[in-house]
Amino acid sequence: MLIGIPKEIMVQENRVAALPETVEKFVKLGFEVMVEPGAGAGVFVTDDQYQSAGAVMGADAKDVYDKSDIILKVKEPLFNEPFNTHEIDMMKKSTILITFLHPATPSNHDGVKKLQEKQITAFTMDGIPRISRAQRMDPLTSMSAITGYKAIIIAAGHFPKFIPMIGTSIGMIKPANILVVGTGVVGLQAIATGKRLGGVVKAVDIRPDARKEAESLGVKVVGFDAPPELVIGRGGYAKALPEEWLEKEHQALAPLVADADIIVLSALVPGEVAQTLITREMVETMKPGSVIVDVSIDQGGNCEMTDPGNERMYNGVYICGIKNIPGSLPVHASWLYANNLYYFVENLFKNKTTEFDMTDEIVKDALVTHKGELHHQGARKAMGLSD
Repeated sequence: MLIGIPKEIMVQENRVAALPETVEKFVKLGFEVMVEPGAGAGVFVTDDQYQSAGAVMGADAKDVYDKSDIILKVKEPLFNEPFNTHEIDMMKKSTILITFLHPATPSNHDGVKKLQEKQITAFTMDGIPRISRAQRMDPLTSMSAITGYKAIIIAAGHFPKFIPMIGTSIGMIKPANILVVGTGVVGLQAIATGKRLGGVVKAVDIRPDARKEAESLGVKVVGFDAPPELVIGRGGYAKALPEEWLEKEHQALAPLVADADIIVLSALVPGEVAQTLITREMVETMKPGSVIVDVSIDQGGNCEMTDPGNERMYNGVYICGIKNIPGSLPVHASWLYANNLYYFVENLFKNKTTEFDMTDEIVKDALVTHKGELHHQGARKAMGLSD
């Protein structure tokens, strides 16, 4: 089988789905690998390096899609302007696509339907379950560490004040108040980075164990408590709150939002649309010059005023909704993600046949479409499809 590695076309996406070291591993597994010219340019990997690792260079993106049985990507397929066609339409019928699809997100539903129509077998890398056997395949964890770090750097770059306490001859400048909502891997890295920069960091999470992890970093955990059975899902991830409890969380967050100078939003339910935690009214209580970095935007966003994929100013508050924060640190991000993909593919074809094991928990959880059917439960729920 031929694995194709196209160059990413999302704006400012410099990551790549395979590096020479993973190409070598794929070849040893018995795969052929074809890479689009320039695919590794964003991480300073040349076409010659891919060829030395055993890859064949395609003529262009169309050539890669035409010939590949498996497509490995970083981000969801998009419209390819140079070829005036969608990347999904460039794939052969029954191609296997492995990438970040975020299929529950409303803006991606048309793409999911296209995958069904084209009989594409699609796997989403944000569907990898949190089990010990899947740790090496889990890009949510590896990309989240990058995202949490860079979210604070983005915030610092747009915050019109110092973050640390600064003593001057005129007087003392107070440190910035940083609020981190969601203390998974993203949140914990944001907390650690915010502390390194000298901010006063507070954290909110609805899960008791996640709050303990945040407290272990020496920050104040504030806000909201709910019954564990309502908030803790499979693998320790958060569950979507019922509407009445979501309103209670809004009430708990409101004074914290008004007091914050910088907010990092990373509260996600795996495979589902992110819940709105920060409303327009809350944003309007924030001080001019404040910053919100909504890193949950790939799944819809935690802030009502976030513009997906874009940056905006609203009522004097800078709101960042860019979708590919890990792509801004492409070298380390690509190294982590390319290895995640390698281990996922290795497991997918562990029986050394072209058929994959549909009873495997990892395969089942990551599967989105297969033979024209939509399997992903979060997407089915978001699209209003009954089982």
